[in-house]
Amino acid sequence: MKQRWIELKQIRFSYGEKTALDGLSLEVNEGELFCIVGPNGGGKSTTFKILSTLIQPHAGSLSFWGEDGVRFPQRIRPHLGVVFQSPALDKKLTVEENLFYQGKLYGLTGKKLKEKTAQILARFELSDRKQDKVETLSGGLKRRVEITKSLLQNPKLLILDEPTTGLDPIARREVWDHLKMLRKEEGVTVVFTTHLMDEAESADRTALLDRGRVVVSGTPSELKSLVGGDVIALKTNHPIELKNGIHEKFQLEAKLVDQELRIQQTEGAKFIPALVEAFPHQIQSVTLGKPTLEDLFVLKTGHHFWKSETRPA
Repeated sequence: MKQRWIELKQIRFSYGEKTALDGLSLEVNEGELFCIVGPNGGGKSTTFKILSTLIQPHAGSLSFWGEDGVRFPQRIRPHLGVVFQSPALDKKLTVEENLFYQGKLYGLTGKKLKEKTAQILARFELSDRKQDKVETLSGGLKRRVEITKSLLQNPKLLILDEPTTGLDPIARREVWDHLKMLRKEEGVTVVFTTHLMDEAESADRTALLDRGRVVVSGTPSELKSLVGGDVIALKTNHPIELKNGIHEKFQLEAKLVDQELRIQQTEGAKFIPALVEAFPHQIQSVTLGKPTLEDLFVLKTGHHFWKSETRPA
C-alpha cells in the first residue's frame, strides 16, 4: 500500500484582499503522478509555490512524508525537485554546464558530480547534446534539460508548474513519456499543474481546482464516472423555456451552463431522437459526448472551465 506522501489541509492564502486559496485540501501518495488542474486564476500557481516552499500559507497545515512543511521548510527543500513554468536555464551555457552549476548548488562536486550528470543525461537521452548551448535547443529539449536539472539531488518529490506550456504536441508527449518513466522505473513522486484537461486525464490521480478550492479529486476514470452517463448539450434561443419543457416532458433536470443546456443520460444516442421530436422548433443544435473531466467540472461548478472567474493564481 502506498504511503501518504504529501498532505495539505485547509490551506488559505491571499494577495491583499484577493483570495487565491480558500480552504484547499488534498493528499498525494508516494510514487504517484498527481495532477492539479484548473482554469487560469483557479489557484494552481499559488498551490505550486506553497508545495515548493517558496511561500508559506496564511492558514492551514502542510506535511511532507510526516515532516511539517510550514514550521520546518528547510528540512523539505533538499528533497524537492522543482521545475518552474518560466525557463530557469542559462541560455549561453551548454546543457552539461547548466547541470554542473545546478549540482554545485546541492553540494555535489568532483567525480560524484560528473558521474551523476553523465548518468542523468543518458537517462533522458541528452548525452549527444551535452555540449550544445541551451539557446540552440528546441522547446521540448529545453524542458527535458529543466527536468534533468531538477533530478540531480535524487528528490523524493518532483513538482512542475505547467511543464508543457508553449510546447508542440510531439514535445508535450515526450515530456509526459519521461515523467511517466520517472514514476514507474524510479518511483519518483510527481506533482504537476496544468490548465489542459487532456493532460489531467493521463495522471494517476487528479484534483480539479476552482476559485481556490479542490472541487473533486480521484483517478480520471473515477472522476468521469461521477458524471453519470452520456452528456447531451443543447443550444437554444429560449433556454429556460426548454429546460422547463424537458423537465415536464421527461422528468429530467437539464443544467443551464452559460446559455447552454446540458443533460446527463444513459444511452444518450437513443434519447436524442425523442428529445428533438418533442421540441423540434426550440433546439438549434445538439451534441453528444462521453463524459470528460471538463463535463465533471461543469457539473460541480456550474460554469465552463474557461469561464471561471479570474483571480490571482
